[in-house]
Amino acid sequence: MSTKQALLEPIVVGDLKLSNRVWMAPMTRSRAANEGNVPFDIHVEYYRQRAGAGLIISEGSQVSKKAVGYINTPGIYSAEQVEGWKPVTKAVHEEGGNIFIQLWHVGRISHPDFHDGELPLAPSAINPNSKSFTPKGFKETVTPKAMSIEEIKQTIQDFKNGAKNAMEAGFDGVEIHSSNGYLFHQFFSSSSNVRTDEYGGSIENRARILFEVIDAIKEVMPENRIGLRLNPSLNGIFGMEANEDTMPTFDYIVNRLNEYDLAYLHLSEPFTDVSDIPYLETQIAKRYRPMYKGTLVINSNFDQESGNKVIEEGYADAVAFGKPFISNPDLAKRFELGAELAEYDTETFYTPGEKGYTDYPSLQEA
Repeated sequence: MSTKQALLEPIVVGDLKLSNRVWMAPMTRSRAANEGNVPFDIHVEYYRQRAGAGLIISEGSQVSKKAVGYINTPGIYSAEQVEGWKPVTKAVHEEGGNIFIQLWHVGRISHPDFHDGELPLAPSAINPNSKSFTPKGFKETVTPKAMSIEEIKQTIQDFKNGAKNAMEAGFDGVEIHSSNGYLFHQFFSSSSNVRTDEYGGSIENRARILFEVIDAIKEVMPENRIGLRLNPSLNGIFGMEANEDTMPTFDYIVNRLNEYDLAYLHLSEPFTDVSDIPYLETQIAKRYRPMYKGTLVINSNFDQESGNKVIEEGYADAVAFGKPFISNPDLAKRFELGAELAEYDTETFYTPGEKGYTDYPSLQEA
């Protein structure tokens, strides 16, 4: 494989000069196994090992206690969490890398076990009929509490505070997790949002919370250090049921994002086969590249060959790789050398400790 590859070309994102277009996608790893969900030594080593990515997007990190929905995921709302993240960002920067934190609220994909018996919050009281990974194992989701206006305003404030904390912790920017069936996605979809106030009904109303969050976050950090993630053709996962207004909703959101000077827009290709659903898009990058004027990042099941191709064809500016980065901490270097990729162990994706986390060797170490 030639070292002259689209994936290995540098790219300027906002005011950051990134060394390549091999980005590390956000991945829940459930290693913050302590009472305060605080990052610690193994997080420092894990992200340091992967600093050769053009940009690391951290695992989803909850912006409040109300936002949590998985065990052992780190947060970005407490002073202890901020202190825990500081050595992580320092380690990545010392290796010449850049790192954004993904700001997260799972909404209805949670369980009362996380909230002292209280119901999780969501746009509407509609059970996703999914499963939540609780401290006591997988449990069936419940019908959530429809958020009050006050709770929506507090959540917007929580994202703003999370971004402020991220800057204090030394992150280069933030990614708003508005994807994959979590809180913002629940607002976007008319199947999970049946509100009749200013946050429901029309496409503009259902998308309102996202833009209010962006406007709040840019008060505490540069607009060109804010990214966000969308998954337009998600269907049948976490209770998300697409319909005829799904693509028009995302078209509206993406077009409106052009009004902002964001770092990037991170899109996912469909997670499942949607070719037989006439109102969903099978090729997300191709649909949104002509529509979105800023830096576009694409994700979901890309390899070296398809990653280079999507950039060469002009449909994306960078590619975010997930699972390959788990077992190949030096993924960009392996692409450069045409080296074989190590296999990942799915059994250790979400287990506490170093096994399957920091013990995958680099090529040099191997």
